[in-house]
Amino acid sequence: MSTTRETAFKITPKTDAISAAERAALLANPGFGRVFSDHMAVVTYTEGKGWHTPEIMPRQPLMLDPAASVLHYAQEIFEGMKAYRAPNGDALLFRPEANARRFRKSAERMAMAQLPEELFLDAVNQLVKLDAGWIPDPEVGTLYLRPFMIATETALGVKPSAEYKFIVIACAAGDYFSKDAGPVTVWVEERTVRASRGGTGEAKCGGNYAASLTAQQEAKANGCHQVLFLDANERKWIEEMGGMNVMAVMKDGTLKTPPLGGTILPGITRDSLLTLARDKGMTVKEEPYAIEQLYADAASGHLRELFACGTAAVVTPIGTLKSAEGDHVISGQTGEVTAALRKTLCDIQFGRAEDPHGWMHRVG
Repeated sequence: MSTTRETAFKITPKTDAISAAERAALLANPGFGRVFSDHMAVVTYTEGKGWHTPEIMPRQPLMLDPAASVLHYAQEIFEGMKAYRAPNGDALLFRPEANARRFRKSAERMAMAQLPEELFLDAVNQLVKLDAGWIPDPEVGTLYLRPFMIATETALGVKPSAEYKFIVIACAAGDYFSKDAGPVTVWVEERTVRASRGGTGEAKCGGNYAASLTAQQEAKANGCHQVLFLDANERKWIEEMGGMNVMAVMKDGTLKTPPLGGTILPGITRDSLLTLARDKGMTVKEEPYAIEQLYADAASGHLRELFACGTAAVVTPIGTLKSAEGDHVISGQTGEVTAALRKTLCDIQFGRAEDPHGWMHRVG
């Protein structure tokens, strides 16, 4: 499917862009979140006027008043998505309409202006079209896209802002976790929580991630790559990791993951993997999974594989869960189901395989 459309964006190309050779050197090993493309999309919202002045411009610092609402009351949301390099060189987007829809829902939860989904898609399409040269080769990585919205009204007072900026930036991205790391080790957080019912857990807002950072520090101090949160009420049920969803593969071939219920981000990668698993004939269960039961299933062999999934991490095997009580080993290698789901998803995303669900959109 093509994303070609007429655009209202004023496009101002960067005049002092680096050379193709310098860019190629940066794209050879970009890491994650460090190598940014030349341009950004910006759209302004003013109460009474709506969304206006859509622009694609050279990437540059933002001008914000010290009293901007985002700095005091945290009205901020964002998305994470990617552009992929197809075998024929075309730029592809994966389910961008799902990101646009989730962005709108996040804005609603945070009492922010509703961005039309078509405007979201147009901004992403125009930015990727202009900065397509920043998409790494498929064997290296992707172009990670970060659409976000911030409250910019100059006012101190606890109320929804009357002004916003919607912005899209992009960065070349390699693997979120090192290819050589093997299955990652995850810290089970038993004290702090990521979200509670009635909170902002299902919205993609910065505060959710800020609240996870102390646990992430604890995880790092204990030699872990990531953190797994439990529910807020009982500290019993597994929920979500610091920035990704979690799935388990059972001995009978069932794929199991915690249910959405307001505290877990409805991951687009999560939803896609559940669909692909059903395509493969697997039994899929979205149901509560107690951490103690998971430990018992790992010890008995009933739990065969555990993996994290998300836009940045894609599909990453989890080898060991660590907690204050000790270690629980799942597996020392990537499981067959984990590897198969990752390959199926990536082959679709990079245009190497048939796209039966119409998920891929060609930029143009």
